[in-house]
Amino acid sequence: MSISIQSGLQTLWDSTGIMGFAHSAQNAFANSELSGVEQILAAHGQWIMILICLFLLWLGIKKQFEPLLLVPIAFGGLLSNIPMPLGEEIAGPNGFLGIIFEAGIHKGLFPLIIFMGVGAMTDFGPLIANPKMALLGGAAQFGIFGALLMAFCWFGFSMPEAASIGIIGGADGPTSIYVTSKLAGHLLGPIAVAAYSYMALVPVIQPPIMKLLTTKAEREIQMTQLRDVSKREKIVFPLMILLLCVVLLPSACPLLGALCFGNLCKECGVVERLSDTMQNALINIVTIFLGLSVGSKLSADQFLTIQTIFILILGIAAFSIATAGGVLMAKFMNVFSKTKINPLIGAAGVSAVPMAARVANKVGLEANPQNYLLMHAMGPNVSGVIGSAVAAGILLAICH
Repeated sequence: MSISIQSGLQTLWDSTGIMGFAHSAQNAFANSELSGVEQILAAHGQWIMILICLFLLWLGIKKQFEPLLLVPIAFGGLLSNIPMPLGEEIAGPNGFLGIIFEAGIHKGLFPLIIFMGVGAMTDFGPLIANPKMALLGGAAQFGIFGALLMAFCWFGFSMPEAASIGIIGGADGPTSIYVTSKLAGHLLGPIAVAAYSYMALVPVIQPPIMKLLTTKAEREIQMTQLRDVSKREKIVFPLMILLLCVVLLPSACPLLGALCFGNLCKECGVVERLSDTMQNALINIVTIFLGLSVGSKLSADQFLTIQTIFILILGIAAFSIATAGGVLMAKFMNVFSKTKINPLIGAAGVSAVPMAARVANKVGLEANPQNYLLMHAMGPNVSGVIGSAVAAGILLAICH
């Protein structure tokens, strides 16, 4: 009887997380094929990732950096670093998070539903009122292709991996997840964290670049009020975008189709219930599952690699190039335009809606308290959403 109790207690002790971490460390240090640093990461990687996930939770809760995504991603990361085999039962292929990942991320469902919700919440009026703002959104996509070339030529990534890293420059989390899931699923964790982290840091990253590339006189430029856009124009616009995509770039149709469908439901005025569902309940539910399933890829063996450091470096480079590309395009357009454009709105060409537009407006107000740029910045901002989806379609067509 005492032997049976002792055996049961031993089994209970062996099943604790303490012993799980201890076994991981013991196996790592016993592996002679690993270098000293690799042994330390393998031995203590789960603890390191737990601390990183707690830091991400702090950023989301305390600093409110993209909390709707960062909180579930970080919590999913905590669950994915539970000692094996319990961690495998939760975040592995047959676990709770693994099943959600397979259905929603691997097959590309969740990003598309998110895009439907984004479309239902987006007003394309400022872009329709001033179509040349689409050039600023297009110029911001240079960040994607610039980072792609750096990743491929300088850092030794394969073309599909480089394309997945480059898409971070679009500052569009769902697009980054969608492209990466199709081209380089093993990099999904660090790319998703980089994409959403840099989106949250828009107010920190963009202003120094904007001020560096513009003069005070340029930042003080006041723009004329936009014309009113009719309901008919707003209904026709998403249909026109989709038809052009069908003819010219079918590979971008899943993302742009979801975006245009959500926007059409918003603008047509006859399916308010569908539009309201996409803007609220549906996008909120999918955001929870998307964040948790992305977090399941933050296990120590997948995240704590030299590739992750390269991805974070290339991500900030992509975002910086995108910001600079939009600003410089606005300055270039001013050379030929009678009606001057405030170059600050070019920085809103990244698709972090509406945060990038708010940052442009804030920097403009600092230079001129009467300079209200928000609605003007929304034009390149929403064109950036379209531009990042088009860029994603190009990358998928080339690399898939």
